[in-house]
Amino acid sequence: MAVVIYIPLNAVPILLATLAGLLAGWLLHRDRHDAGFWITAFIAQAWFAAILAGALILAPPRAAAWVMAIGSAVVIWIGFVVPATIVTLRYRRVAWGEVLRDCGYWLVVMVVQALVLKSWGLIPPPV
Repeated sequence: MAVVIYIPLNAVPILLATLAGLLAGWLLHRDRHDAGFWITAFIAQAWFAAILAGALILAPPRAAAWVMAIGSAVVIWIGFVVPATIVTLRYRRVAWGEVLRDCGYWLVVMVVQALVLKSWGLIPPPV
Protein backbone atom coordinates (compact mmCIF):
# COMPACT_ATOMS: atom_id res chain seq x y z
CA MET A 1 0.00 0.00 0.00
CA ALA A 2 2.87 2.40 0.76
CA VAL A 3 4.05 2.08 -2.82
CA VAL A 4 0.86 3.60 -4.26
CA ILE A 5 0.63 6.39 -1.67
CA TYR A 6 2.87 8.59 -3.82
CA ILE A 7 -0.02 9.16 -6.27
CA PRO A 8 -2.36 11.01 -3.85
CA LEU A 9 0.65 12.75 -2.27
CA ASN A 10 1.49 14.14 -5.71
CA ALA A 11 -2.04 14.69 -7.05
CA VAL A 12 -1.43 18.33 -7.98
CA PRO A 13 1.78 17.83 -10.01
CA ILE A 14 0.27 14.72 -11.64
CA LEU A 15 -2.86 16.68 -12.58
CA LEU A 16 -0.76 19.55 -13.97
CA ALA A 17 1.40 17.10 -15.96
CA THR A 18 -1.79 15.45 -17.25
CA LEU A 19 -3.16 18.77 -18.44
CA ALA A 20 0.20 19.66 -20.02
CA GLY A 21 0.17 16.33 -21.89
CA LEU A 22 -3.38 16.96 -23.12
CA LEU A 23 -2.40 20.47 -24.25
CA ALA A 24 0.63 19.11 -26.10
CA GLY A 25 -1.59 16.57 -27.85
CA TRP A 26 -4.11 19.23 -28.79
CA LEU A 27 -1.39 21.56 -30.10
CA LEU A 28 0.33 18.81 -32.10
CA HIS A 29 -2.75 17.18 -33.59
CA ARG A 30 -5.43 19.91 -33.68
CA ASP A 31 -8.03 17.24 -34.42
CA ARG A 32 -11.63 17.51 -33.31
CA HIS A 33 -12.69 14.81 -30.89
CA ASP A 34 -15.78 14.03 -28.87
CA ALA A 35 -16.06 14.03 -25.08
CA GLY A 36 -15.43 10.27 -24.93
CA PHE A 37 -12.04 10.73 -26.55
CA TRP A 38 -11.04 13.49 -24.12
CA ILE A 39 -12.11 11.43 -21.11
CA THR A 40 -10.07 8.47 -22.36
CA ALA A 41 -7.12 10.73 -23.17
CA PHE A 42 -7.32 12.33 -19.72
CA ILE A 43 -7.24 8.94 -17.98
CA ALA A 44 -4.35 7.71 -20.14
CA GLN A 45 -2.36 10.92 -19.69
CA ALA A 46 -2.98 10.84 -15.93
CA TRP A 47 -1.68 7.28 -15.76
CA PHE A 48 1.41 8.22 -17.77
CA ALA A 49 2.03 11.17 -15.44
CA ALA A 50 1.54 9.01 -12.33
CA ILE A 51 3.96 6.33 -13.56
CA LEU A 52 6.49 8.97 -14.61
CA ALA A 53 6.16 10.64 -11.19
CA GLY A 54 6.94 7.30 -9.55
CA ALA A 55 9.95 6.83 -11.79
CA LEU A 56 11.22 10.32 -10.96
CA ILE A 57 10.78 9.70 -7.24
CA LEU A 58 12.63 6.39 -7.43
CA ALA A 59 15.37 7.47 -9.88
CA PRO A 60 18.76 7.39 -8.19
CA PRO A 61 20.44 10.81 -8.34
CA ARG A 62 23.32 9.86 -10.60
CA ALA A 63 23.18 13.08 -12.59
CA ALA A 64 21.75 16.58 -12.32
CA ALA A 65 18.06 16.63 -11.36
CA TRP A 66 16.88 17.96 -14.73
CA VAL A 67 19.01 15.44 -16.62
CA MET A 68 17.47 12.65 -14.52
CA ALA A 69 13.94 13.97 -15.12
CA ILE A 70 14.28 14.22 -18.90
CA GLY A 71 16.43 11.08 -19.05
CA SER A 72 13.82 9.07 -17.15
CA ALA A 73 11.13 10.22 -19.58
CA VAL A 74 13.28 9.30 -22.58
CA VAL A 75 14.22 5.88 -21.16
CA ILE A 76 10.57 5.01 -20.45
CA TRP A 77 9.62 6.31 -23.90
CA ILE A 78 12.27 4.39 -25.80
CA GLY A 79 11.96 1.27 -23.65
CA PHE A 80 8.18 0.91 -23.53
CA VAL A 81 6.25 3.49 -25.55
CA VAL A 82 8.17 3.24 -28.83
CA PRO A 83 8.06 -0.55 -29.13
CA ALA A 84 4.39 -0.75 -28.12
CA THR A 85 3.43 2.04 -30.51
CA ILE A 86 5.38 0.57 -33.42
CA VAL A 87 4.01 -2.94 -32.96
CA THR A 88 0.42 -1.80 -32.44
CA LEU A 89 0.35 0.57 -35.40
CA ARG A 90 2.29 -1.66 -37.78
CA TYR A 91 -0.06 -4.58 -37.00
CA ARG A 92 -2.78 -2.28 -38.33
CA ARG A 93 -0.60 -1.48 -41.35
CA VAL A 94 -0.35 2.19 -40.45
CA ALA A 95 2.24 3.95 -42.61
CA TRP A 96 5.69 4.47 -41.12
CA GLY A 97 5.33 8.24 -41.31
CA GLU A 98 2.31 8.16 -39.02
CA VAL A 99 3.99 5.66 -36.71
CA LEU A 100 7.01 7.95 -36.34
CA ARG A 101 4.73 10.95 -35.80
CA ASP A 102 2.91 9.14 -33.01
CA CYS A 103 6.20 8.07 -31.42
CA GLY A 104 7.38 11.68 -31.58
CA TYR A 105 4.13 12.86 -30.05
CA TRP A 106 4.61 10.55 -27.05
CA LEU A 107 8.20 11.74 -26.64
CA VAL A 108 6.98 15.35 -26.49
CA VAL A 109 4.25 14.42 -24.00
CA MET A 110 6.60 12.51 -21.73
CA VAL A 111 9.28 15.22 -21.71
CA VAL A 112 6.67 17.94 -21.09
CA GLN A 113 5.18 15.88 -18.26
CA ALA A 114 8.63 15.27 -16.76
CA LEU A 115 9.38 19.00 -16.88
CA VAL A 116 6.08 19.85 -15.18
CA LEU A 117 6.53 17.17 -12.52
CA LYS A 118 10.10 18.24 -11.80
CA SER A 119 9.20 21.95 -11.78
CA TRP A 120 6.36 21.47 -9.34
CA GLY A 121 8.27 19.05 -7.15
CA LEU A 122 7.38 15.55 -6.04
CA ILE A 123 6.85 14.16 -2.56
CA PRO A 124 8.28 10.69 -1.93
CA PRO A 125 6.12 8.29 0.07
CA PRO A 126 6.88 7.96 3.76
CA VAL A 127 9.35 5.24 4.61
